[in-house]
Amino acid sequence: MKRTLLKRIGIGILVGVMSISLISCGSTTDSKKSNDTSAAASSSLEAIKSKGKLVIGTSADYPPYEFHKEVDGKDEIVGFDIDIAKQFAKDLGVELEVKDMAFDGLLVALQSDKVDMVFAGMTPTEERKQNVDFSDMYYTATHRFIVRSGDETKITSMDDLKGKKIGVQKGSIQEGIAKDNFDAADIKSLDKVTDLILDLKNNKVDAVLAELPVAEINVEKNSGIAMVKDLVVKDPDGGVAIAMKKDSPELRDAINNTIKTLGQDKINQMAKDANNLVE
Repeated sequence: MKRTLLKRIGIGILVGVMSISLISCGSTTDSKKSNDTSAAASSSLEAIKSKGKLVIGTSADYPPYEFHKEVDGKDEIVGFDIDIAKQFAKDLGVELEVKDMAFDGLLVALQSDKVDMVFAGMTPTEERKQNVDFSDMYYTATHRFIVRSGDETKITSMDDLKGKKIGVQKGSIQEGIAKDNFDAADIKSLDKVTDLILDLKNNKVDAVLAELPVAEINVEKNSGIAMVKDLVVKDPDGGVAIAMKKDSPELRDAINNTIKTLGQDKINQMAKDANNLVE
């Protein structure tokens, strides 16, 4: 998010005696600080419009949210997160640029102005809220364990997975859930879900925890693995949202308006359409 900070410089009018002059200067300084803070808060949206481009960060290994697909002979990042981003860019009248990176580096990229926003199926946890702002939640889902075929009927509770090697995406909400329920030595965190599935098939992990739509797609597209249906892991934070730099009220209102205009039915359909694109 490359911000352009518009400084408003107040011109103090010296009135009468020195004491009033000093008070006036102090008041001008306070007013300037207030105006600068207000400008900083609103500059994110204006900066995007000014440069004519919305730059988003994502981790494109998480279908149906975002993933790579060959389209007309070219590798493209697609998914319903990307569809929402395209609609938002259209609403703003700007171009869209997508940057693909490791999930656990997304918020760092946001805070270092390498991206304007993060569209990556990200859960707005209280810890994350301390450092970034989030849009309204636009999609909710539970989580499921993926295991090797034949093991899915053996697991009905977290206790059945104690002592097993659990695979999770690094920096994800699933990693936090795993840390709350299993010993650290039994957790394997990798950057990409696709690598976790490969480890599962190669007996390097015993189960992979993923969000339901992600679990469904990976099971559908990979032989030899299955989803545990009798153990539903609920997300205490409720769903996913879009991240932006702290104190960006105008940008947050703008993306919330796009989410509201699309509506839940349309977003759910986007998710289903993205499912159909997964190879």
